[in-house]
This record gives sequence, C-alpha cells and structure tokens, in this order.
Amino acid sequence: MAKNGKKQAAQKLAAKADQGAGAPAEKSALSVRSFLYVGGRDCQVAHLRQIASNHGAELIHHDGGLREAVSRIDTVLPSVDCVFCPIDCISHDACLRVKSGCKKFGKTFIPLRNGSKSSLERALQTLNERNDNS
Repeated sequence: MAKNGKKQAAQKLAAKADQGAGAPAEKSALSVRSFLYVGGRDCQVAHLRQIASNHGAELIHHDGGLREAVSRIDTVLPSVDCVFCPIDCISHDACLRVKSGCKKFGKTFIPLRNGSKSSLERALQTLNERNDNS
C-alpha cells in the first residue's frame, strides 16, 4: 500500500506541473526529432505516432521482440535522439538491450510507467518544458 501511495503522490505532482505549464506542448518545438519506442501495444502505435507528430517528432517503433528481432534495436539506435520504453509492455531482453545500447551510443533512455498514450504525452511535455527552461 505504501508503494501505491507514493505512486499516487507522484502522479498528483505531475498533474499539477502539467496544469502549471505555460503554452501547450504542441506549440513549442522539441529538440528530439526522432525517437525509438520499444515495446507497448500494437493497437496503440498509430496513436503514439500521431502524438509524436503533434510534437514535431518522428516515432520509430520496435515491438520489443514479439515479431521483430531484438537485434534490430542495435541498428536503429544510432539514428534516433532518444528511446522510450513502457516498462509494463516490454520483454526483459529488449529492455536490457535498449539500456545497454543507449549507454553505448550516448542516447537518452526514458522509461515510461506504462504503454498508455497519456504516458508518452506526459514524457514529451516534460521534454518540452525542459527545453523551454534551458
């Protein structure tokens, strides 16, 4: 139960931060032009691509090893700015490969709480806010 309480408190803080943000994320440019999204649910990919597009970025998806070879992650990593991984919808092997590849190629690894559209949206908004404050 204590773990759930901390999780809820973190979600409330994130919601307050989102409410306090100035301009909508869609109006500011992301420094991230393309990113790799590893894992998640296949039925969400089109929606996730639209969210990325709204932020001026390109989403490259890898299913995390369900149908695509996990080794493909290594070939895509050098061409992206960062990597998002929903930790609830990815194999351990794919996650480890992504984390080690991000270290190797100097890419930012961003774990997402889950594979929901709102989770990616919040992460992109956070990146926008960091860019705006820089």
